[in-house]
Amino acid sequence: MTYEPPTGAANATEANAAGTVPLQLVHLAHARSGDKGDTANVGLIAYESDHYGLLREQVTAERVKAHFGEMVQGRVERFELPNLGALNFLLHGALDGGGTISLMNDAQGKVFSTALLRMEVEVPADVAEAAAHRGRVPEGWSAEEYG
Repeated sequence: MTYEPPTGAANATEANAAGTVPLQLVHLAHARSGDKGDTANVGLIAYESDHYGLLREQVTAERVKAHFGEMVQGRVERFELPNLGALNFLLHGALDGGGTISLMNDAQGKVFSTALLRMEVEVPADVAEAAAHRGRVPEGWSAEEYG
């Protein structure tokens, strides 16, 4: 899977007819992942409770399966954790047998969380504008200061 920058993220002037724009999940949530045998476990947690509904509506097991394509050989299960504003996904058949027998570079599934955060969802233009770059660069940070 290769990373491609978002096409119209956080640009309200590019909103479609429904008033939404594509935005990568990295701007709306953070994620953690790991392994249990041949299954990758990915948790997706909304930065703001108001955005949990967007995640619940759009980040379905089917979309996650399509996002990962051939990387996930089995089914994808989704579990909702509304009190935490989170979704948890089990990606079956994603680790080539699991950490102790796999020759994969990431046999413990640690990068699945980062890969999921690259998935785009459609959000209202005002949400995209407010959330833009939240998951990438801390507010007030500059390369000049930290070289």
